[in-house]
Amino acid sequence: MKKITLFISLLSILCFYNCKQKTETSQTPNPLETIPTKDQVGRAALPDTIAKVTAPFTTVDFKKPSFPERNITLSLDALNLNTESIQNAIDSLSNQGGGTIIIPKGEWKTGRISLKSNINLHFEDGATLRFSTDVKDYQPAVFNRVESLEVMSLAACIYANNQNNIAITGNGKLIGPFDGEIKARSYMKPIETLVDLNKPANERIHDGSQDDWIFPPKFIAPINCKNVYIEGISLENTAFWNIVPTYCDNVIIRGVYVNSYGIPRGDGIDIESSKNVLIEYCTLNTGDDCFTMKSGRGEDGLNVNKPTENIVVRYCLAQKGHGGITCGSETAGVIRNLYVHDCVFDGTVVGIRFKTRRPRGGGGEHLYYDRIRMNLEATAIKWDMLGTPAYVGELAERLPARPVNELTPFYKDIAITNLIIENSTHFLKIYGIPESPLTNLTINNVTAKSTELMTLHDAKHIRITNTTITTPSATIDALNCNDITFNNSAVKTDAKSFKIPNDSISLKGLRLEPSI
Repeated sequence: MKKITLFISLLSILCFYNCKQKTETSQTPNPLETIPTKDQVGRAALPDTIAKVTAPFTTVDFKKPSFPERNITLSLDALNLNTESIQNAIDSLSNQGGGTIIIPKGEWKTGRISLKSNINLHFEDGATLRFSTDVKDYQPAVFNRVESLEVMSLAACIYANNQNNIAITGNGKLIGPFDGEIKARSYMKPIETLVDLNKPANERIHDGSQDDWIFPPKFIAPINCKNVYIEGISLENTAFWNIVPTYCDNVIIRGVYVNSYGIPRGDGIDIESSKNVLIEYCTLNTGDDCFTMKSGRGEDGLNVNKPTENIVVRYCLAQKGHGGITCGSETAGVIRNLYVHDCVFDGTVVGIRFKTRRPRGGGGEHLYYDRIRMNLEATAIKWDMLGTPAYVGELAERLPARPVNELTPFYKDIAITNLIIENSTHFLKIYGIPESPLTNLTINNVTAKSTELMTLHDAKHIRITNTTITTPSATIDALNCNDITFNNSAVKTDAKSFKIPNDSISLKGLRLEPSI
């Protein structure tokens, strides 16, 4: 009797834990069900505090900066440039140990501004700062990086070099100089044809004093700085890339709004050879790529050899733009340890975009993308590692395969998980390089709608699992591929069979299901 009672008790315990486990499992949400919508991310959703960062790699503990309790509210001229007044206040307060310079409510004009250590440039609500469109107001030349080449050129609208603990905060609006002389003289030719790379960087002087063209000023561009904080501001009408930390360490960009739609080269946020960066709750509407990682160009970038690494992008909204999140095409110093999660790309051309070129060098590795919602004009996930003849000549031709050298770029070790692709023309496009194929890509837990299925050129060790793609097409254009595997994945289509016009790849684990 005791044995029977003991057996019943053990059985009851097992049933309890089994039922408990089933209940807990049933209560665990599908990750796709909790991917944010566009009203849950971006500038409008910005919280007051910075939540702890959890990433697949080690980074710093991101915190808001502090400044000495010295505040100066500027008295500005509503009719004339206020460059000297603003700069003198920044210089003076920095020399005293730092504090906050306040731009008051109203619309004001200025030329370039140079931030100094321990200064918070703060904009009151209703403050608008309009930047000059005259080239002379950004001279003389300063140390800069343009399209990832080191030069001496016009300073950014807000510039800083070798400074520590700097900030731009507040809900003010900054209007860039893309008009008048700045617009008329902006360069149009490929940069390699304009810069003599045989000269050292300090002799590559292009500030408009000797040439009839200029490299237009970026909007906000700290270089060689530590502890950079940018929050709340709105940027519009930039002449070039908007926010561009270069050679910086410990950067926080949160709650900014960028509108450069319709402006060529109007990138939103470009991280250039910098490390330990947090970008969160930003809304970008751009004339080029939205959130972009870069690390140097060709031999010049290899000589500098500074990676972009330990970057977290979260809770951001990309609207119009060429790419929602982009790596490249400048990759010489390598882009590594990038984690993008809980973002929405609503209206960009491409969603997750990777670029490089044969003569660019370097590459990208250990890149992670998770919990992203996309509604796109074109491809959801795309690699373009060849470029176009307009920029790289015959190197844009896939064949013949070239010998591998230090200028041969790569992409490898990339994980893309938990995506909802509401609309796209192609689910996946890979244009690798024959001598340097895309390597080790994992795509897991995706639901997608697309007009076309996928193109796989020069790729190996690709894993696609738990993925459902609804599309009228069942064509997989595969060329020079190795070890492409599918698991528990389906293509919902009215097509009767898959079409693989080039390579023969195994479709084991990929089901063909009728669309509903």
